[in-house]
Amino acid sequence: MTPLVLLPGMMCDARLYGPQINALSGRVPIHLAPITARTRVEHLAADILDGAPPRFALAGLSMGGIVAMEVWRQAPERVARLALLDTNPRAELDEVKLQREPQIEKVRAGGLREVMRDELKPNYLADGPLRQEVLDLCMDMALDLGPGVFERQSRALQNRPDQQDTLKRVTCPTLILMGAEDRLCPRERHERMHELVESSTLEIIDGAGHLPTLEQPDAVTAAFKTWLDL
Repeated sequence: MTPLVLLPGMMCDARLYGPQINALSGRVPIHLAPITARTRVEHLAADILDGAPPRFALAGLSMGGIVAMEVWRQAPERVARLALLDTNPRAELDEVKLQREPQIEKVRAGGLREVMRDELKPNYLADGPLRQEVLDLCMDMALDLGPGVFERQSRALQNRPDQQDTLKRVTCPTLILMGAEDRLCPRERHERMHELVESSTLEIIDGAGHLPTLEQPDAVTAAFKTWLDL
């Protein structure tokens, strides 16, 4: 069975995929690759390749999807299947780069909790019965990772390459999945990725925003099973 490598989003860890790990770990070897130690997407991808199995299925959500595209660019022969969840193939816009600077300064000054609470996570999720539970988990993950990871990941996102030409070359079975209410990475970006990757399937998960793995875990797990041919 081809191993599955999971890449979490910004300020997230393995708990982002908790429901999928629980459901799939008896059927497929699962590896969680942190993306916390570098300030460039290219270096994060190279680190993942150094530690990954020789050939693997690869799934990334948000920043994890951005890094996953770079992993495929660097070593397409090693990626058997690719899943891109609630992510963005484009380089960061100049205005977004600038918006990160006051966030980084607040975090440096001890305001990680406030930045996560007021500026980031509340904008990510759909309304629903799990909303507060997911928000609480996101806060726990962010505080456990800490301010250094926030700054490194912010810098990596600021400097990330555009991957639209990369996606044109992807030929492996590819799942492009998003929460229908994702305001951070809207539908048109996922439709664009679907257009670029001829071998892709597009899944829109109702009742979810930017973190469907936690907001609608059963639907995401079902999509993963189909993508992995389980």
